[in-house]
Amino acid sequence: MATLPETAAAVQIRRARPDDAPLCGTICWDAFNAVADQHNAPREMPPDPQAAIELLTMMFTNPGFYCVVAEQDGRVLGSNCLDERGPISGIGPITIDPAAQNAGIGRRLMKAVLDRSRQRSFLGCRLLQAGYQMRSLSLYTKLGFVERETVVRMHGSPINNVMPGYSFRQGTTADVEACNALCLRVHGHHRSGEVADAIAHGSVTVTENGGRLVGYTTGLSYFGHTVAENNRDLIAILAQASSLHPTGIMVPVRNHEVFSWCLDHGLRSLHLNTLMTIGLYNEPQGAWLPSILY
Repeated sequence: MATLPETAAAVQIRRARPDDAPLCGTICWDAFNAVADQHNAPREMPPDPQAAIELLTMMFTNPGFYCVVAEQDGRVLGSNCLDERGPISGIGPITIDPAAQNAGIGRRLMKAVLDRSRQRSFLGCRLLQAGYQMRSLSLYTKLGFVERETVVRMHGSPINNVMPGYSFRQGTTADVEACNALCLRVHGHHRSGEVADAIAHGSVTVTENGGRLVGYTTGLSYFGHTVAENNRDLIAILAQASSLHPTGIMVPVRNHEVFSWCLDHGLRSLHLNTLMTIGLYNEPQGAWLPSILY
C-alpha cells in the first residue's frame, strides 16, 4: 500500500504503461471493494484482482484508450482511462489506492482525461457514477458533468428463450455499418470503434426480425452496450441470452417495461448508477443498455 501523500501537488500524472497494469489492477480491485464495503453495497469486483488486472492490461495496451496514472516518488497511487473509440469519449475506471485518498488525486486524474477529451475535440464525454458514492457525484458535478439517467445494475440467471419472429447470430464486420446506423438513430452518434473491437473478439450478437437488423449487443456485461429499435427488440436480446456476465447488466430505471420484465424474469437489482455527461447528449429514441463507461 502507498502512504498518503502530503499534498496532491507532489503527485505527478503520466501516461500509463503496460507494465503498470498489474499494480493498477490491484489498486482498482482494492479501491472498488473498499468503497463498496464502506457503503454496505454489493461488491462489483470478482473474488480476486486478476480480472481487474486483465481489464487494465487491455485498456493500457489498446490504442483506442488514453490511460494515465498518478505517481509520487515512483509509487503508483491510482489510474484513470479515457475511451477514445468513438465521437463520444467515456471515462473510467478511475481508482485511487485507499491509503492515498483525500488528497485531491481523483480530481487531478479526472482533469487529465477531461483535458485530453477537449484537446481531441470529442463531441461529448460520459461516465457512470456509483449511486451510493456521494463524493464522486459531487466531484463530477463540480467538473461540469450533468446527471442524465438513473441506471440499475442487475444480474441473475439467463432466460435462454428465443422469442417468436427473432433470429440471432454472431456479428461480423459486414454488420458494422448497420449497427452504427441503428446507434445513430437511437443515440445521435455511433460507437463504431467499440463495435469493431467487440466483433474482433467475437462478442457481438445481432438481432434480426423480418430479415432486418433491429438490435445488437457488444455483450451483456459491464463493458458491453446494447441498442435496439424498441423495447420488444431489447427484451428479445435479453431473453435469448444463454449467459449473463457475473458483473451484470445496466438497465435504465425509467424504462419501466424493460426494468419490470427483468424483475419478472428473476434478475435482481444490486445498486444504482448515475449516467453523467458533458457536451453532446441526445434523449435516446429507442431502447438501450449502457456499458459501465456509458
